[in-house]
Amino acid sequence: MSLQDGGGLQTYVHALRHEADGVLGLELRPLPGSAALPAYSAGAHIDLQLPNGLSRSYSLLTLAGSGPGYHIAVLNDRDSRGGSRCVHQQLRIGSPLAISAPLNNFELDEAASHSVLISGGIGITPLLCMARRLRALGRSFEMLCLARSRSAAAFADEINALGCPVHWHFDAEQGGPPDLHALLATRPGPGSAAATVHHYACGPAPMLDAFSAACAALGYAHAHIERFSAVELAAAADARSSYQVVLRQSGRTIQVGPAASLLSALRAAGLDPPTSCEEGICGTCETRVIEGQPDHRDSVLSAAERLANRSMMVCVSGCKSQTLVLDL
Repeated sequence: MSLQDGGGLQTYVHALRHEADGVLGLELRPLPGSAALPAYSAGAHIDLQLPNGLSRSYSLLTLAGSGPGYHIAVLNDRDSRGGSRCVHQQLRIGSPLAISAPLNNFELDEAASHSVLISGGIGITPLLCMARRLRALGRSFEMLCLARSRSAAAFADEINALGCPVHWHFDAEQGGPPDLHALLATRPGPGSAAATVHHYACGPAPMLDAFSAACAALGYAHAHIERFSAVELAAAADARSSYQVVLRQSGRTIQVGPAASLLSALRAAGLDPPTSCEEGICGTCETRVIEGQPDHRDSVLSAAERLANRSMMVCVSGCKSQTLVLDL
């Protein structure tokens, strides 16, 4: 079921809290008479069906089982397309809110010898949950927390209370963003070979691009990112403008033409695959590929996952083969 159709878990806003400049914290609890909210792993997010009709994804902050509700934090983005503005301006304590079950495209490797968590601004949200999980497990980890200013740094007290090594960088005090290559080069992990260290980053696109470039240059094999917004990827040179899609579950075959996207063709055929962002960043529409070669244009799958061709994000991706067989 799609959140756009009002499906999902039924919750209400139990509490609101100012967390930093422009950052609003929310606690969501199940409506009276509803089942308990599902468990989740560190790095997970939920999709909110907002009062203005938009669906937006937000990371879960606290460890699963630490209370009856879900905790998220939302930055009032000056470039908001309507999601964060709606949260800040329309939601109040008691407001009902349909949400999705938790989904995780940013999984924490709990067996890593050492973890380095790098946040940019509101990107701290999934990483704070990861840090709490690592601390509960007694694992080795450290944090690099980047923000425009001290007043814009959400959850600073909670981060400092973790007792792990933390490097703070405030652009306003240090004349601009940090040199991520230099910072990461000094952090292979205490007593660990660099090959066994996992690096995680969440934040604005320029920071994530610098992080990815630094990890590639330094040979860090386990670099994980989660994006707030999509990176627009053009169709591959060998992508087809027209192709056939066989839907294994429904027993149907549809055509995707030059003027249509895969998602629009599925909807035109009367199907309603679950979606949220429709930009290839949330993973809600991930669909199993049975045969064929997708043209991956999402920001969710890793390079290895794309090569494996086991799944695709049908909201943005296309096709390189004449026929694509999907588990729909």
